[in-house]
Amino acid sequence: MGQTSKPTPHPTPLDDDPVACLRLIRSRRVGPVTWHRLMAEHGSAGAALQALPAVAQAAGVENYSVCPVEVARHELAQGRAAGARLLLWGGHDYPLCLMDLPDAPPLLWVRGDVSLLHRAMVAMVGARNASSLGLRMARRLAEGVGQAGFVTVSGLARGIDTVVHEATLATGTVAVQAGGVDVAYPEENARLMAQIAEQGCLVSEQPMGLQPQARHFPLRNRIVSGLARAVVVVEAAARSGSLITARTALDQGRDVLAVPGHPFDARAAGCNHLLRDGATLVRGPADVLEAIGAEVVPFAPPTGQDAPSAAPLPGPVPERRPLTDIAAVHSQILARLGPSPLAEDQLIRDLSMPPATVAQHLLTLELDGRVHRAPGGLLSRLD
Repeated sequence: MGQTSKPTPHPTPLDDDPVACLRLIRSRRVGPVTWHRLMAEHGSAGAALQALPAVAQAAGVENYSVCPVEVARHELAQGRAAGARLLLWGGHDYPLCLMDLPDAPPLLWVRGDVSLLHRAMVAMVGARNASSLGLRMARRLAEGVGQAGFVTVSGLARGIDTVVHEATLATGTVAVQAGGVDVAYPEENARLMAQIAEQGCLVSEQPMGLQPQARHFPLRNRIVSGLARAVVVVEAAARSGSLITARTALDQGRDVLAVPGHPFDARAAGCNHLLRDGATLVRGPADVLEAIGAEVVPFAPPTGQDAPSAAPLPGPVPERRPLTDIAAVHSQILARLGPSPLAEDQLIRDLSMPPATVAQHLLTLELDGRVHRAPGGLLSRLD
């Protein structure tokens, strides 16, 4: 598979001082590309640190100081306390698929099974506010490629990412985080994150304890696509992080695949744009495997897989409920629906609510003109 230009060759940091490597990348105005250039020019992280103040002064930055040694040592201690490993660019366990990237992460913090980073991977990304159909498709695709021997890669976000990780805990999944590998984000995925640390692999280039900010997510996305042989976009709006991942994948020489969606559904606009521009159309796991040249394995979902595992349903709902509770249920229903018809039985299973409760709220939404009911119990969203 074609790659973008490689970073300037420099001595592998495998034998370099991890404290010096950390200090260099954590120093002000030093990003991955600058880190690789400094290493190539000066031969080691220690020599680059010594030269950095003069380099900064020549660039017009006065009173420049490098990252203090105490900061790097503290980060290493935090990593040990969290049970994480530090992988340096060029080191034994550093993923080979990232080595050729011009902005390859100089270091990665990893929790879990590092061997997963050396297996063939397929990235799957999509909308946070995914529809019921989108979530079911993501689960089906993830299970299919997992059963074929591939590790899935995603970003641990809510929606599509969550379903992908959940579906492939048993077959192998890698979650690339925008914050530290010891920080649960979003908080609702704290349990899933703990499961991945036990059964899969958590990866981040960010310092331990870092709460992610908006600027960290595009950086995270380049690692998601860089680790994978192909990126599958399941559901995405016209302007979304998933499309950033797709564009990055193309820049890195990875294949981009997309699931088509209804033209009226905003959550499918991004996928439809990718298909218009030449992405490979995906109808099921076999299409993904065929596109990446893997053996096609017939996909047979476990009995009842289309429905979430039977969990205890909530108890009786009081006749009178606060308006905020009603609005929350309406939002959950509308989030699951799109222009494409969805069976009412499937909606009830997705929501894990009593059928009578769902029917009551559906009637209200129908009267409000926000939900359309077609023959056969099929529902679609009107707004």
